[in-house]
Formats: sequence, C-alpha cells, structure tokens
Amino acid sequence: MAKRTFASLASRVNPSVPGCSLPLMVEHIRNAAIIACERTLAWRYEQPAYNLTPGKYVYDYNKPTDTEVHAVMHVALNEHEALSPITLDQATDLFPGWVRASTTAQDIADNGGQPRFIVQVSPSQYNVLPPPNADKTYTLRMIYALKPSRAAGEMDEGVMNQLEEAIVSKTLQDLLVLPGTAWSDRELASYHAKQFIARVSENRAHANIGRMRASLTAKAPRFA
Repeated sequence: MAKRTFASLASRVNPSVPGCSLPLMVEHIRNAAIIACERTLAWRYEQPAYNLTPGKYVYDYNKPTDTEVHAVMHVALNEHEALSPITLDQATDLFPGWVRASTTAQDIADNGGQPRFIVQVSPSQYNVLPPPNADKTYTLRMIYALKPSRAAGEMDEGVMNQLEEAIVSKTLQDLLVLPGTAWSDRELASYHAKQFIARVSENRAHANIGRMRASLTAKAPRFA
C-alpha cells in the first residue's frame, strides 16, 4: 500500500497562511485528514480472513500501522453469514454472562455458540458474541473504515489523493481562525468551511455508488 505524507500538502496550504510553521501545518493537515475520513468513510480496508479461537471473544483489529478503525462496514462468518453490529450495552443485555476469564472446555460448552454479533469496543479491539464454540471452525472476514491515528505522519496515497481537496479546505478553515496570528482571516475561513462541506458531500455520494477507495487484502466472498 503506497503512502503519502501529510507534509506533502504543505505547499497547497502555505500560501494562505504565510509565516505558519511546517509542524503546525502538518498537525492541522493530519487533523483534517482524520475528520475527512470520519465524515466520508472513504478509506475502506479488508482485513485478511482468519480463524476464531474457541471461547475467545476479544480480538484486535489486524489493521495497517498508524491507523484506527472508525466504523465496521461488513463482517462475514465462514464467507456467507453476516454478523450484526451491536453496542456494548446491548451485548450485556443479550449475554449477561459473556465476560468470563476461563476458557475451559466446560465454559466453552456452556457459554459458547456460533457467533452472531460483533461489538466495537475501541478503535483497536472488538468482541464477537456469543464466544465461538468448539463444534466447528469459524472464519471471520471484515471490511471497515479507517482513519489516521493521532501519531500518523502519512496515510494511504490513493485515499489521500481522493480526499485532498476536502483535507486542504478543512486545514485552512481551522488555521485561518487561530487567534493572534498574522494570517487570521475569518471570512476566508468561512469560505473554506463551505468548501469542506461540499467536498465531503461529494465523496459521500461517490461512496454510495461504490466509487470509494479500498485496500483489499483478501478474496471476495462466495455467495450461494
């Protein structure tokens, strides 16, 4: 997966904020990229298929470095059965005894089953419920929307190219309202705020008709 640095957009931002330091520009470019990814869900990633462990319900996302999972888009069990997303509160209501430290054969038999739900616990972890039993092998395949982490210095090149106009507009919107700067210009910031909304709407429309960028790492599912 080719990468592109946030600093590569500095040349587009700098003319509107003369005197702004490169580190400050990069900080706001990264923040703008995170928000653009959250609003558009444009960065789709397919996690390689893997086998679940009997009795284990907590898993880490196998995602690219310096990224976070913003939203789970699709989860398939054994290639054709979809898992439904639920909240942590719903999980507790449906499975009052699901949090168990022991994964003995008896615990797995008493509390396990065929997984039917997925719970996004954090940007790095998720749960599958009920915990998988040992009756057969369960293979999970996931597609989710990514965003850069707060420590990232770069992101997927194709996605960044697609979102470049939105990222630049959001960066300038935020930089131009910073107090005590020589480049502060609220009228121009308002213009870029409107441009950001327009670019986000455009990318959402592209995603709705299947024109979003994706990082695919596993074959497509087979449907019966």
